[in-house]
Amino acid sequence: MIFLKEKLISKRRVRCAHAKTGGPIEFSACARRTLRGKLSTFLLESSIGEGGILTRKSCAWLLLSLPEFAVAEEIEVLGATGTPTGIYCLLIFMIAYAFVMVEEFTKLRKSKPVILAAGIIWALVAYLANDLGVPQERTHAALISNLIEYGQLFLFLLVAMTYVNAMTERHVFEALRSWLMRKNFSYRQLFLVTGVIAFFVSAVADNLTTALLIGTVVMAVGKNNPVFVSMGLVNVVVAANAGGAFSPFGDITTLMVWQSGKAGFFDFFDLFIPSAVNYGVPAAIMYLAIPDEFPRSDAGREVVRLKHGAIEICLLFALTIVVAVSFENFLHIPPFLGMMTGLGILMIYGYRIKTVIPGEHDFDIFNKIRDAEWDTLMFFFGVVFAVGGLGYIGYLKLLSAAMYGGLGPTAANILVGLLSAIIDNIPVVFAVLSMSPDMDLYQWLLITLTAGVGGSLLSIGSAAGVALMGQSKGLYTFFTHLRWTPVIAAGYFASILAHYLMNG
Repeated sequence: MIFLKEKLISKRRVRCAHAKTGGPIEFSACARRTLRGKLSTFLLESSIGEGGILTRKSCAWLLLSLPEFAVAEEIEVLGATGTPTGIYCLLIFMIAYAFVMVEEFTKLRKSKPVILAAGIIWALVAYLANDLGVPQERTHAALISNLIEYGQLFLFLLVAMTYVNAMTERHVFEALRSWLMRKNFSYRQLFLVTGVIAFFVSAVADNLTTALLIGTVVMAVGKNNPVFVSMGLVNVVVAANAGGAFSPFGDITTLMVWQSGKAGFFDFFDLFIPSAVNYGVPAAIMYLAIPDEFPRSDAGREVVRLKHGAIEICLLFALTIVVAVSFENFLHIPPFLGMMTGLGILMIYGYRIKTVIPGEHDFDIFNKIRDAEWDTLMFFFGVVFAVGGLGYIGYLKLLSAAMYGGLGPTAANILVGLLSAIIDNIPVVFAVLSMSPDMDLYQWLLITLTAGVGGSLLSIGSAAGVALMGQSKGLYTFFTHLRWTPVIAAGYFASILAHYLMNG
């Protein structure tokens, strides 16, 4: 696959004549030279003639062949937000997302309604575009751009989840839990230690995995003190969400912002101090309310030892991250390819474990792939395509004008964080990326921060909170979390101030 960098394309002017009526597209001489320098001779001779004429059919083939080219050029929206079909699409998405919000009660996995909604929305979009006389190639290009966006993130996330599953199977996280439970910490010490560990672990693992791991420790050690358990789990949720905000690997939203090119890999670490403030402010206030006692010594003290290859797999994960970043920064190819390369290395090492180490003949990396969070991956598919369909109709353009044109980027990005306490931050951030408002690095980091930590305001605002509500058997509920929302909100606005002072 040959990739054409977005910046290179944006610097050249491409003149399109009669594009809406299906006429040929004429490239300027400068644009032809750019394409000739990047494409193969066969592609040039087949699609671009000496006169610089590219037919509609050749244009569609070119767009399908060059993902970066398709993404680089802005897709013109239909401008059909006021039509009955457009309104139907919006209502379908709202109904589907209503099912997502009540997943805890219906037990209907969140991926199911949004995948169905995405299919129906795009069917209606295709009908609407045809009714408006829009060329099929234009609709196909919009659809393919969504496919490229999802495909890259899907492969990236799948590798990361596979590594986390492999480390889990090798008892990496269980050994950490065992160590914590054997240290005989007081409740206050345990409150601080579990929060700090959750903060840093979530920078590599997702906040859901982190919350479940550390939450197990909190519930096991504090099982005789319900007050400590409820406050400890609130602390874990806030720490896990805050820790994921300063790392490109910490949350799907940070990964989306990184892969979209809005911020570089190392730019995210400018959010470390604001993220730490977001966690530290409520933790410091809640610490004073924690019982100054020691838990009973009969809480599980079993010793969990690492399985063979656990340390090596952790090192391979670190190497995979380095490869992915290097592919992006030095070779200028998407980081998902670096992640897939790392997956290949893990597969070879897994084969060694299976064939060389006695008693490990059942070890299989494909089992770790099977155990990935497929509901999350499929939910992301539904969100990308449903929101992409609404964006192609023109709703995101309207929303962008209202929020970023009317309120201004700072107020809009703070509002996005507050919305993420109610609505999952994945569709919110993807919608903003699809709007692509004209913002500098400071503002893109601001929305990364607010969307990442805003979910801590309510227990239903993040996967970590929802999971712990189900796991805690009534000790951690919506209302026990709501009791501490004012101090969490203080941390939210303090982190925004810290970001302004440090990066503004």
